[in-house]
Amino acid sequence: MKENQGYVYFMMNKINTVIYTGVTSNLIKRICEHKEKIVEGFTKKYNLNKLVYYEVFDSIEEAIFREKQIKAGSRVKKLALIESTNSEFRDLYNEL
Repeated sequence: MKENQGYVYFMMNKINTVIYTGVTSNLIKRICEHKEKIVEGFTKKYNLNKLVYYEVFDSIEEAIFREKQIKAGSRVKKLALIESTNSEFRDLYNEL
């Protein structure tokens, strides 16, 4: 991971029924926080602990812009993004 990069990512629950879209400047740290349920919020409430998709950007500003685009889209579009690179919906965290 390079300094000043930005990331957009999707977290899902074990049975792939709930999708969370997030943005961060430190993907490994942020996913660890989700998995360990350190931060109160949506991912903790719905037990979202599987990283199924992410995109890397040169800046956090670009990542925030992309996150807004994705959040404006439908669930079908989010699922298509996941399936384009991770059709098995496996947890990508250990591959980071």
